[in-house]
Amino acid sequence: MDKRDELIILYDYYGELLNDDNKRFFEDYYFDNLSLKEIAENNDISRNAVHKHLKNSQEKLEFYELKLGLFKRDKLIKSKINEINDKKIKEIVEKILF
Repeated sequence: MDKRDELIILYDYYGELLNDDNKRFFEDYYFDNLSLKEIAENNDISRNAVHKHLKNSQEKLEFYELKLGLFKRDKLIKSKINEINDKKIKEIVEKILF
């Protein structure tokens, strides 16, 4: 998994913990594929300011994952569920957890 995909997944978990500016710039950059220049022009700020917001968002998302580990925990749970051979038990576990 590349860094971009990982950040998008972490945003799914922790995006609501970011401030409004960081969320908006993150979504513009990663979801709407706007360039730093386009985001800067749309928000009447410098490209450097946009870059700082994106860097800050990345650091916060990685910090939240480091402290809370929700993505890591979910990956582990899914891998353990895949190891269950009994189809009936597997379905029950998936229904309980998801």
